[in-house]
Amino acid sequence: MRAFITSAIGVTCSAALVLPNAAPAGAAPDTSATAATEAADPAEVSGATQSLPLSPLPDASTRSTDAPSGTAEPNAVQGLTRRDVHPFSLVGVVWDDADVELHGAVEVRTRAIGSDRWSDWQDLETHNAEHAADPGSAERDSGTVRGSTAPLWVGNCDGVEVRVIPEAPDGHDRATARLPLPEGLRLELVDPGEDPQQSPAANTDEGDFEAAGAEFADLASGSGSRLATSLQASLQGSDRTSLQAAGRGRVLPASSKAQTEERTEAEAGVAPGSKPYIGPRPTIITRKGWGADEKLREKSFAYTKSVKAAFIHHSATGNKYTCSQAPSVLRGIYRYHVKSSGWRDIGYNFAVDKCGNIYEGRAGGVTKAVQGAHTLGFNTDSMGIAVLGTFTTSDPPAAAVNAIAKLTAWKLGLFGANPSSRTTLVSGGGNRFKKGTKVKLNVISGHRDGFATECPGTRLYKKLGSARTSSAHLQGR
Repeated sequence: MRAFITSAIGVTCSAALVLPNAAPAGAAPDTSATAATEAADPAEVSGATQSLPLSPLPDASTRSTDAPSGTAEPNAVQGLTRRDVHPFSLVGVVWDDADVELHGAVEVRTRAIGSDRWSDWQDLETHNAEHAADPGSAERDSGTVRGSTAPLWVGNCDGVEVRVIPEAPDGHDRATARLPLPEGLRLELVDPGEDPQQSPAANTDEGDFEAAGAEFADLASGSGSRLATSLQASLQGSDRTSLQAAGRGRVLPASSKAQTEERTEAEAGVAPGSKPYIGPRPTIITRKGWGADEKLREKSFAYTKSVKAAFIHHSATGNKYTCSQAPSVLRGIYRYHVKSSGWRDIGYNFAVDKCGNIYEGRAGGVTKAVQGAHTLGFNTDSMGIAVLGTFTTSDPPAAAVNAIAKLTAWKLGLFGANPSSRTTLVSGGGNRFKKGTKVKLNVISGHRDGFATECPGTRLYKKLGSARTSSAHLQGR
């Protein structure tokens, strides 16, 4: 990503995990025929997306005298004036053709629910195409993919204003000439829905608690009696909340290095004592744990042959979230990737929040080589890890960097990859390497290593060296 959120946020929207789908009292949300609102079945996982078409804004310097009234000129400033809308927490802009780049600035202002104050103008990252499926892949050629900005997390809001300002061609003044904007610009307002931890359906009883140990004993039974015994012992020492979460499939609990190696040996049919270089499996919050609506994504999965490298990203959604809100941020990104951008699933294989919590991303199995849509040209034989936030000028928390090391030590170890070494990947096409080019990359690379972009932000990129060292150490190298 070449540009990032730089505007100061004067008023961020209040952060709530439970977002009502109805309009706030006294508000008059956009109900025009051109405004589309998609909502989930309230009896199931909640959440909704409002899609509002953008139109020309008053701007004398770009309006031609012969243009029909209301016509969206390609080089005119487009947007929406201030208006009340249904509650949302994440915002982005999309357009019809994913192969067309938006040359311009996208700025939004929002109003928190229950407030009459508006935020300062906030920038959306417009150069987002590099987070996508590879050219020529089934996902990219599905006919559903749209161009899109990066989404921005704003908290719980019910008011919005947006403007898209075209760039001037090189050597020209913006007042006299502007580049055309993509066709079909629409504002996407995402309500990520109710947090599963707060849902009445998430309430537990003694049966859930007692079932947790039995469930994980069953899971371990296929990996040898010693592992089953050790897992049961670790579960007996776990706290009640962890057991309840594990019993409901919300958390894949951590295991020691010995347990991880033993399970891998058993599953791979390797003789015990071969000492594979695999780090201990960290605790992973599953898709169920962060509340992914599995009806949104495609039912099938896509896999590659191996995981030879990990690309580190930042989500560019801003840093104005708390760790308790991270599941809501993830649900917002997931819905934006699928419903707004037209992808088959969330693009990243894993996500990490500022507190170091690790989340399962794209569906298909955390131990498998699931093909993501995260690094354009290098989604084959790799995985993408997104740290939630923006780290261009802000340092990533140490907990997040440590989580990268733990996750890569385990997952790369499953495929025999050394975090401190280099590997060769074949480019699927991009702005840095032509399709078919064999590229030597660090096993733990930043997004910018495979594509000309600022991602994962200068401050996070500088931390990757220490992440490599820590990851290799956790593997026992």
